[in-house]
Amino acid sequence: MRTRVTEMFGIDLPIFAFSHCRDVVAAVSRAGGMGVLGALYFTPDELETELAWIDEHVGGRPYGVDVVMPAAYEGAQLGAATPAELQERLQTFIPDRHRTFVNDLLAGHGVPELTGEDAGHFLLGWTDATARPQVATALKHPIALLANALGAPPADVVAQAHERGVKVAGLASNVRHARKQREVGVDIIVAQGTEAGGHTGDVSTMVLVPEVVDAVAPAPVLAAGGIGRGRQMAAGMALGAEGVWTGSVWLATEEADTPQGALEQILRATSRDTVRSRSMTGKPARMLRNDWTEAWEGDAAPATLQMPLQFMLIADALRRVSRVRHPTLTPSPVGQIVGSLNQVKAVSQVVYEFMAEFGDTLERLGTVARE
Repeated sequence: MRTRVTEMFGIDLPIFAFSHCRDVVAAVSRAGGMGVLGALYFTPDELETELAWIDEHVGGRPYGVDVVMPAAYEGAQLGAATPAELQERLQTFIPDRHRTFVNDLLAGHGVPELTGEDAGHFLLGWTDATARPQVATALKHPIALLANALGAPPADVVAQAHERGVKVAGLASNVRHARKQREVGVDIIVAQGTEAGGHTGDVSTMVLVPEVVDAVAPAPVLAAGGIGRGRQMAAGMALGAEGVWTGSVWLATEEADTPQGALEQILRATSRDTVRSRSMTGKPARMLRNDWTEAWEGDAAPATLQMPLQFMLIADALRRVSRVRHPTLTPSPVGQIVGSLNQVKAVSQVVYEFMAEFGDTLERLGTVARE
């Protein structure tokens, strides 16, 4: 299958797969698509380990890395010299009322506190200062793509990538964002509709993709948001996209490291069981509706904090919940395609079914057009 993005990267299939799991990334690339590792939750040293592993297991196929360099966030004006310094300064911005709310929420669900060396807040992403070391680490490896979310990446980062022959992709949830991405030299625009998991806007994929295609032409566009099957891939490309950017569909694969409790919820969920919530990062992100999201929507909840303060507030809570594997208190980013995820499959099987259904769809449309 040939589109401009398959030719750009020398891949067989225009399927881009975002995942925080290195096994999924390598498996998708080996299957002919392009795996893209989400770097957000890794320290630079951890990211180095993950990328070294992918280099050894990707079979020489191209892969990418996704970072988060938001265009605006709380603390950007502080000019902190290091991530540690920024974190220390931002801690004073978090109100005691918010800390009390989180602690009471977890205590009410029987989640024990962290003690000793386990205690302490951490900040790995959501800022320019913390993403730049991740970018530096990624560019030491033979990556083919550097992707960025939450705004246009800094122009100097785009230039660094281009100097190393690395293409840059930018996620956009509206036309204005897409144009800003192009202004700084981004090569590929990912038009992400509101159906997507994680950070997402409020415009549907069906409406957004053709708007973005027209706005950034001749730059190639990937369709994202609610895409987990071949029919949806065909629809996105019919709207003018050159390929698809996928994420949630890989959570229910054999290679994924999705926690068992979250996986069980995903397999039971319908497409109506997600909600856009600011309760994880301070920006709207689609996730499973559960005790966590319900609590933050309740009358007793304080207003969520701006990025990155909200994530700093809940960082220890996430670790506490993870320790006990609480089934309904973990923030679980996932898109509306979750309603189609009802069994665990190998990555290779997902890719095969994607393309088989895509081919069937084109054949059916060809038949309809001839009648």
